[in-house]
Order: sequence, then C-alpha cells, then structure tokens
Amino acid sequence: MTRSVTARAPGKVNLQLSVGPVREDGYHPLATVFQAVDLYETVTATVRADEAITVRVRAARGATVDVDAVPLDETNIAVKAAQALRAEFGVTDGVDLEIVKGVPVAGGMAGGSADAAAALLACAEAWDLGASRAQLDEVAATLGADVPFILHGHTAVGLGRGDEITPAMTRGEYHWVLATQSEGLSTAEVYAEFDRMIERGHVPAEQPQICDEVMVALRAGDAEVLGDVLINDLQPAAIRLAPHLRAVMEQALEAEALGVMVSGSGPTVAALARSRQHALAVAAHLTVSGTADAVVTASGPAPGAVVVG
Repeated sequence: MTRSVTARAPGKVNLQLSVGPVREDGYHPLATVFQAVDLYETVTATVRADEAITVRVRAARGATVDVDAVPLDETNIAVKAAQALRAEFGVTDGVDLEIVKGVPVAGGMAGGSADAAAALLACAEAWDLGASRAQLDEVAATLGADVPFILHGHTAVGLGRGDEITPAMTRGEYHWVLATQSEGLSTAEVYAEFDRMIERGHVPAEQPQICDEVMVALRAGDAEVLGDVLINDLQPAAIRLAPHLRAVMEQALEAEALGVMVSGSGPTVAALARSRQHALAVAAHLTVSGTADAVVTASGPAPGAVVVG
C-alpha cells in the first residue's frame, strides 16, 4: 500500500527585521522577531518505489496565489528539502510532492520556506525515518534562514542568519491585514539594493540587535505599542524597487492601522489592526483603494509545521 502523509506549515511576518552589512561569506547578519500567521502551505508526500522526486503545485481554495511562478524542477525548495532529508538519512525511495499554496508567492512571507518545512515533516513521516525535531532543525538550517522558524512557529527571535531560533514570550493575539501584489520581489535583488544603499550612505551600516521595545510590547500583549515599533531595515530597498508600495502603506494608515510595514523583502505590505473586526475594515479600505492586487487577513501567533493527515 502506498504511504502518503500531509503536513501543513504557516507563513510569517517579521515584527522586526534588522539587517547588518554583508559579511565576507556573502550572508547578512540578522536580528529578527518572527511571528507565524494562519495562512498555510500544505504538502502531501507520497512514497515512490523508484528514486524520483516529483512536484506539482496548486492554489488553496479561495487563495489568490500565482502558482505559475513556482518552479516544478529541482530548484523548488520542497524538492531540495526532500533531497536533503534523503541524503541525511540514506533513503533510497523517491517521493511525489503535492503543494497546496495559501501564502503569497515571492511576497516576503516565507511561503517557500513553509513549503520546505512542510515537506521535511511530511517526507520524514512518509519515509518512516523516526527523525527528531532537532534532526529536522539541522536539515532545515541548510535550506534557508526562515525554515527552522517555520518548523516551530508561534513567535520567536532569530539571530545569525535568522536561523538561530529562540522562542519569545508573548501574550495575546495579533490581527494582520496583508496586501499582496501579483508581481513579486526577488529577495536577492532587495538585499542587493540594500547593500547599494549602505554603500551610498542612505542607510546606516550597523550591527543588528533585537529591539527591547518590540519584546516589551509582545510580553504585554499590547498591539498598539507594537504597531509603533515595527521595524524592517529592508523596507527602504523594497520601496525603492517597488515605489507603489508607499501608496499601499498610506492607505492602510488612512484606515487607522496601528502600524504598517513591508513584510520581509516584500512586496507584501502588512498592517496591524486592533481586532479581527478592525482588520476586516482595513482590508475593505485597501481593496476599494485599488493599491493592492489582493488583500487577506490573518492572525498570529500560529503553530509551526504539523502533520495533518
């Protein structure tokens, strides 16, 4: 009987994304605070008798996601996750991967990293590896800075390349409005623009540190204070590459969002709302403004990757 396992993993927003100048190894030091939100990627892994790894992708029901932008070859990060897991544990079987996407593609919300995290968990169960979370964390760290966090979810501090994860103490629930664009932004291009802005002196070349104000707001469960202290060092670079994002942010503030920022490397704009009802009102305002191609609401913190079937 063919063994098939389905796992689900969340997208994320960065409440703080502080970035230092590029190091000699090509990476940027980060100090970030992640929050997982309840938009999900789902990956089903079905074991094959041969060594092939295949992937197919479709959008989740009701999701406005450009699945045509997702590669279907070995460059797909879910395929890379399966390959890395197979190499780590000496697996000889192959796997068919089906990805159902609910997180914007190239939107700065770690949809690809969620694919990788869900694929790691689904493949580990499908191949019956008995892998511990610590072992999966080690493989996850080789796939990208966001993948270890997505495995764990909730709210966490990330240092180093963002992959040194420590859970954060938080209270309450946070309600987000996420304004997406049909045309994504390349993370590599945003970082390259960030580097150029440092060279020109447009942004300071500082070593990143976790912001105390962000952590105090989270411990207090105070969304209003959190809205005032949201940080994204990549935001100026993202807006320079996609100037229309400024209009999206202005419209969210017009709808009395508590705080607005570009999510990660963009182009998704994340607006923090007072409540679930307020989030719906902000979303309606943004939709009417026509500044975004799609608008969704989400809440956090959400749990990390989990087997669902």
